[in-house]
Order: sequence, then C-alpha cells, then structure tokens
Amino acid sequence: MPELPEVETIKRDLEKIIVGKKIIEVCVYNPKVIREPSLSGFKRGLSGVRINRVLRRAKVLILELSNGKSLVIHLKMTGQLVYPGLKSNGARVTFRLSSGENLDFNDQRLFTELRLLDDWRKLKFIRGLVPEPKDLTSDEFKDMLSNKKTKIKPLLMDQKFISGIGNLYAAEILFRAKINPLRKACELSIKEKEGLFCSMRDILTEAIYYGGSSVDDYVRLSGGKGEYKKYHKVYARENKPCFICKALIKRIALGGRGTYFCPKCQR
Repeated sequence: MPELPEVETIKRDLEKIIVGKKIIEVCVYNPKVIREPSLSGFKRGLSGVRINRVLRRAKVLILELSNGKSLVIHLKMTGQLVYPGLKSNGARVTFRLSSGENLDFNDQRLFTELRLLDDWRKLKFIRGLVPEPKDLTSDEFKDMLSNKKTKIKPLLMDQKFISGIGNLYAAEILFRAKINPLRKACELSIKEKEGLFCSMRDILTEAIYYGGSSVDDYVRLSGGKGEYKKYHKVYARENKPCFICKALIKRIALGGRGTYFCPKCQR
C-alpha cells in the first residue's frame, strides 16, 4: 500500500496544486530516505527550480523540474505527501514552495525512496516496468494469461506481469469477476478472462474516482482519506457475510499475503 489508484490520486492532486510553483528551500530531517544524489546535491539541485509536470509510472511519482532534472518518489508501504504541510514531527523532508506553503513528505518507517535524477527513464525500476491495465487490450490480456500456470491472485500482484495492482485490488477484482484466487491463470475460460479484464479496469477506475482506499497509512495530498474503502466487498472482511450470497468471507494465506474471497461466489 499504496497501490495504483492511490498513487494516481496523489498525482492528480499534485497536478492541481503544485505545477508551476517553485521550490524555494528543501529541509531534510532524515536523510535516510534520499537515495541519490548526496544530501547536499539533492538540496542544491532542487532549490529555486519550478515544478513543470507531474507523472506517474506504476506506483512511482515523477516531478519534472525546470532545470531538466526530475524528483522521483517511490512511496512504497508508508510514504505520504501532504499539502499544505502540517509542520509536524512526522515530516522527513519539507519542500518550501513559492506559494508560501509547504509540501511535506512523511514516512514513519523510512521505506520510501527519493531520487533526484537527470533522466528518470534510465532508473532500473522504470526500465523494468511492464504495461498497466489501461495499456492493454482485452485480447492482449487474455494472451498473457494463456500459458501461465501460476495461481491467478499472486499473478495479478506480480509487477513483472502487470504493473500497479497489489493485494487489496487483486482481491476486489477477483471477487467482481467471480474467480477463486486459487485458480490457475491458464485454466480460466475465455469468458472468465474477459470478465477478469473488465473487472480489473472497472475496479481501478472506480477506486481512482473515490480517491483510493485509506487503509494503513495512505492519505490524499490534503491529508484526508480516500473513500473507496467503504465500497470494498471482500478485502479485510474475514468472517463477515458476503454482500451477495451471505456466505462468510474467508481469509487464506497465498503467496505470503492474506487473501480474502467468498467461497460461494468465487469459483
């Protein structure tokens, strides 16, 4: 967490608020989150530059700057961006902007990575990305599944198979598609693959519309919560009745992660 809908929400929020503003000063309270360049190079390369554009690739945010460099932010499990900054002890880095407000970067567990790069496209993680759901046609997706003997739930979460889907949305996608997470991808029928593709696109679109799902540490740029959590059908609903058939939602361990599904609706 956060997954594609959460990072896309933050990207859209950033586009509305910080594009065109200058970074006047960078205050670093914990340099551990800065992976490259050096601390002094990081601060020097960001001071006085304008934010020209905000991009997203999978779960990574990219701020393209007026000096030709880019600030690459990988939020990972616990990263947050908050505007206006709250000036709390939780901030690891504060970007003081020309508007007079602060953009705070928070990360309680210090998992996140900040990089100031000359060319973000050369970053190893970026070069290794595969297409996102929105980049695929139904036929392309069905072809991708045809020879995969992997169970469908961990396959959807595999960032070398498809980008952006994590544990939460994989569970919700499979529920809507009525597919058991233990099924092998290659065993799905053409109709099931088509339904899975549609469910994947629809769930992610809906989640973005509602600002993502605020579980664990995720918040929107404003510090407010994403509202899609209240529309979850199976995730974190162990032993609660299915909204469709009233059977109790089950939780199993699959691929090292907790997996939620309805044993009656998902076959």
